[in-house]
Amino acid sequence: MFQALGKSLARFLSRPRGRGVRLATSGQAELAAALKKGDVLLLEGNSRISAVIKYLTQSSWSHAALFIGDAVGPPLPGEEAKVLLEVDINEGVRAIPLSTYADKHTRICRPVGLSPQNINRVVGHAVSRLGHRYDLKNIFDLARYLIPNPPIPSRWRRLALSIGSGDPTKAICSSLIAEAFQSVRYPILPEVFLKKSQDPNCKDVYKEVLHIRHHSLFAPRDFDVSPYFQIVKPTVEDGFDPDALSWDSAGDNIR
Repeated sequence: MFQALGKSLARFLSRPRGRGVRLATSGQAELAAALKKGDVLLLEGNSRISAVIKYLTQSSWSHAALFIGDAVGPPLPGEEAKVLLEVDINEGVRAIPLSTYADKHTRICRPVGLSPQNINRVVGHAVSRLGHRYDLKNIFDLARYLIPNPPIPSRWRRLALSIGSGDPTKAICSSLIAEAFQSVRYPILPEVFLKKSQDPNCKDVYKEVLHIRHHSLFAPRDFDVSPYFQIVKPTVEDGFDPDALSWDSAGDNIR
């Protein structure tokens, strides 16, 4: 009974709302040319669950996918290459083609300084989760997304995303991606503490010590605001020339 109720609730929450949709700022070809293995692709969704995530995180971004390149092998004849890995509330962890989100507003976040070996480890960690499903019997995990603007104090909003069954990676896309990066100890938004030096000759010296936050507490916006991820804009990467733009002269006098 709970499984059936969970499936119905998941379908309801993932249904598009039909308003507030921002158009894509880059075409699929531009996006494909700019993406590199290990990039995090943020998306502005328009489903009911997306609306709640955007409200709780005070961000435009409600979903995240990991660009895995050819990690799952070549496509079957007649199929597109599956180059993105994501967590879908209905289908669980899956690999999908880039065209799935070609018409969505996106942002590319690229980890800086990772070696090719570690990027492959990050991607491998995520790919090893393919097929994992969200346990739809955890109705509470789904019910928290029923209210578009839940009356939750701002200091508790992020915690509200991780409350539930204890395995939020099956519901929150960014948690799985954060766990993959943490597998190689790559920072996203770690907590920073000041630790006093143990050297008796340096009593007043402190150093910053990073503490890894639990992956269940990460949201899509964290990759955007992280100081360790570079924002990549496909139009700029493709060689943007403002002088090559064609403007409608009829609008020159519009104020």
